[in-house]
Amino acid sequence: MNFDVFNGDADGIISLLQLRLHEPRPAQLITGIKRDISLVKNIPLDAVNPNSQITILDISLRKNKEALVALLKTEAKVLYIDHHKPGPIPNTANLTTHIEQSARKCTALIIDDLLEGKFHNWAITAAYGDNLTQVANELASDAGLNKQQKELLEELGTLINYNGYGANTDELAYHPAVLFELLLSYNCPFECIADADSPYHRLKDLYEEDYRRASKAEILHQSSNCYCLLLENNGPSRRISGSYGNELANEFPTRAHIILTTLDAEHYLVSLRAPRNRKKGAGDICAQFETGGGRAAAGGINKLSKARVYELIDAVEQYYSESTLKNDMKG
Repeated sequence: MNFDVFNGDADGIISLLQLRLHEPRPAQLITGIKRDISLVKNIPLDAVNPNSQITILDISLRKNKEALVALLKTEAKVLYIDHHKPGPIPNTANLTTHIEQSARKCTALIIDDLLEGKFHNWAITAAYGDNLTQVANELASDAGLNKQQKELLEELGTLINYNGYGANTDELAYHPAVLFELLLSYNCPFECIADADSPYHRLKDLYEEDYRRASKAEILHQSSNCYCLLLENNGPSRRISGSYGNELANEFPTRAHIILTTLDAEHYLVSLRAPRNRKKGAGDICAQFETGGGRAAAGGINKLSKARVYELIDAVEQYYSESTLKNDMKG
């Protein structure tokens, strides 16, 4: 049996979409909400053999190392494509990796290179969805897309990414595996947008309603370096948290943004965006707290004690202060 394992966000879904539009292959799909990245362990090893082909996309190899090593012992052929820090990569003949950590790359853009731009508009859509807005705009301009076309791809990428946020897949508009299968009907994202029955339209309506709710949320802290927003403990808040954070980061590129979502009486879920003009430090800041981590431009904490929220704010303020900015410039 074959397995396709992928992150449930825009980058993961569109990465697999490009591969399966290029090379259709029956496979069991393994995915989940955006924050569910320990997915390799969900592959049933008793269903895998040396004839199996396993594709793993847009999830950290470092976070899946133990499960990957066990999988490789079955002698299945494994293709691993990602843009996160991998840690040590197993050296075995049945593992092929394409891992690039450039701040200008997401997994879908790595695949776009491998496929020589065969589904380039989908790759641009993924870049928009992964908040690589400048990169996506440059690629879109090079591809000859006009302003309206860029805006449509940015909107679609944002909506697909938005669909990945929630406490569980029941809170999503579409299970990521279902959304992938629906999008597989379209060779080009503009076909998806033009189809009145496509997921684009349902996602757009839900996104707009969730966004209106988020725009009324409580502000806990605001300065030139850091903005901290508190969302309620409900599905709409969890769905919109990542996309709303990206929107704020794009609108106010010189400050960091913390999006808190209430988990329970004692804890918050945290999403941190580094300043857009200074994409560094977010993952390192979050890693100072238990259950935290991420990339340079974006990090998160799965369960932060409410008693430590101002400790987090102080850490963000200090990291992105004017003095550390000057040190960065000197470096």
